[in-house]
Amino acid sequence: MPSFTVDPEDDTENSGTKARELTPLKIQEFDFSKLEIRPRIHNIDRHRSCEVQALFELSMASASPRHTLKNLDHLKIAEHLENAYSPSWRSSVNSPKASISSHLQAEAWEALRRSLVHFRGRPVGTIAAMDPSEEALNYNQVFVRDFVPSALAFLMSREPEIVRNFLTKTLRLQSWEKKIDRFQLGAGVMPASFKVFQDPIRNTETLIADFGESAIGRVAPIDSGFWWIILLRAYTRATGDSSLADTPDCQQGIRLILSLCLSEGFDTFPTLLCADGCCMIDRRMGIYGYPIEIQALFFMALRCALTLLKQDDKGKEFVELITKRLHALSYHLRSYFWLDFRQLNDIYRYKTEEYSHTAVNKFNVMPDSLPDWLFDFVPNRGGYFIGNVSPARMDFRWFCLGNCIAILSSLATPNQSAAIMDLLEARWTELVGEMPLKVCYPALENHEWRVITGCDPKNTRWSYHNGGSWPVLLWLLTAASIKTGRPQIARRAIELAETRLLKDSWPEYYDGTLGRYVGKQARKFQTWSIAGYLVAKMMLEDPSHLGMVALEEDKQMKPPLRRSASWSR
Repeated sequence: MPSFTVDPEDDTENSGTKARELTPLKIQEFDFSKLEIRPRIHNIDRHRSCEVQALFELSMASASPRHTLKNLDHLKIAEHLENAYSPSWRSSVNSPKASISSHLQAEAWEALRRSLVHFRGRPVGTIAAMDPSEEALNYNQVFVRDFVPSALAFLMSREPEIVRNFLTKTLRLQSWEKKIDRFQLGAGVMPASFKVFQDPIRNTETLIADFGESAIGRVAPIDSGFWWIILLRAYTRATGDSSLADTPDCQQGIRLILSLCLSEGFDTFPTLLCADGCCMIDRRMGIYGYPIEIQALFFMALRCALTLLKQDDKGKEFVELITKRLHALSYHLRSYFWLDFRQLNDIYRYKTEEYSHTAVNKFNVMPDSLPDWLFDFVPNRGGYFIGNVSPARMDFRWFCLGNCIAILSSLATPNQSAAIMDLLEARWTELVGEMPLKVCYPALENHEWRVITGCDPKNTRWSYHNGGSWPVLLWLLTAASIKTGRPQIARRAIELAETRLLKDSWPEYYDGTLGRYVGKQARKFQTWSIAGYLVAKMMLEDPSHLGMVALEEDKQMKPPLRRSASWSR
């Protein structure tokens, strides 16, 4: 075991003409930190609550042009948000329901603090689950992706020390030599998880990291590095302290992660080619290729890196690479991954075996491969980024995390963001049901399940990653709802979750088409279920927290020229 030491394109297609010179992208973020932050004042007689005022300012910066705020003057926008945070809702703070919610939050904080992991006297993360009735397996480890909602909860409660400790410790783990059998992984790979090993004889503590060599399927976690960059930006935004990000070690860590993603190869697409099981969906589920979860996280990590990299010689080199990649990536994803009613009708009428640069069906997708469920699922108004696009293959499944990150990172245009929320509202029963939220939809069943999952007993239909409902996704839905000016969607989902979470002992996931049943192999007291709920509640109560996890649209990344019919009312 290694010792624990620190080792001090253009957005148009290629038509044969010379591409215009790209200038570095300017990340013009709305300064959420300037929104009023103060304890909530429960005075129903005042003209406008602090929550409404915060959302009013937020919506002026980022509201969708096709949403109901379109063409309204400031007074009407305020009235719209006043309705979203209506007096009847504010006056309910002393109601039995509000009392239950307050008790739930107190229980959640107590459980979250019990999950803390300490290394040499300092908190460095939270374990995945604390279920005393089940064998620990790897649930007693600190997972990078799992810790993100916990980190956000601590940042929102003004407790940044644990987040700083986590960032520095995982950065040191990145410098370890990483081998699976006789193959050495890239220097930039971040661990999937780590644990603290205590030697009672020597009275010492050591960190032991897993870079995929112990994971199911032996797959390296592609998303860990992206989440680390995103969390570093969140820490910097929350604290106003850039000293950590500016350290040589952090700057080197960012560059090493980016080097893995921006290196040249045989790729003809700007998206990242991935193995199955490389992200939250960590078992065989047919997401190999170019899964939307990874592409959206990649996009967001690139944009976050632009705000974190120093403008020295090494930093400027990466800024140029990032700028070119973001132009190409945004065009590719917005053009080819986006699906709405009009696009579905176009695909349905595709011709095949087209040749040359004039081809419309560029990936040679067979219209007969369109699944039957899709025609009923796609509403007249609404759309989403589909799960995967590669040669002769389109995975039309809905993946919640990828679409929410697309909204938060502004990979989705304002019109696309609003269309995603339209879809959620139109298909509430399918995507939310009785327990938010479906990690993907629909479930693989019968022969398709046998072929794609290899008869995985954990991923049976409507269970676990195969259509299971995951409470942790609440924080992502809440952030996306606030960013699009629709906090009522988040509030409705949170109220659903509050009826079950504590009573069911904070399960990892729920099973069934509606999410009615605690998952058959779900761990109880799952930390990110607890943290996801807390972050959702705190963000809804103080929308200025959105600035930690949201980026505003960059005007230089032009959306596709063709507007979809679902983007306007």
